[in-house]
Amino acid sequence: MKLFSCLMALLLFLLQAVPGLSLPRDTLHCLGYHGYCFHSKSCPEPFIAFGTCSRRQKTCCIDTTSNFHTCQDEGGHCVPPAIKCLEEQEGLCPHRKWKCCAEV
Repeated sequence: MKLFSCLMALLLFLLQAVPGLSLPRDTLHCLGYHGYCFHSKSCPEPFIAFGTCSRRQKTCCIDTTSNFHTCQDEGGHCVPPAIKCLEEQEGLCPHRKWKCCAEV
């Protein structure tokens, strides 16, 4: 029994020590796009809103001066995976697995 409690304590310690395991899904999505979580509903310059963080409590903001531009900034449209693009282009879409299309 002592061995089991030691193993559980070690497991709990590792879960706390590994970054990202306890973060909400929307926060992980934001960080995956190199975004930052802000408390305010609007993003400061040069950031633009790209979704939510902390279970919709904060705003996910991405830097417009970086290489990670949103699809709309590049003149495209975010579409679900079921829709076929005539021409795909670079750009981030706020919904996971959606793609950026220049023409649908």
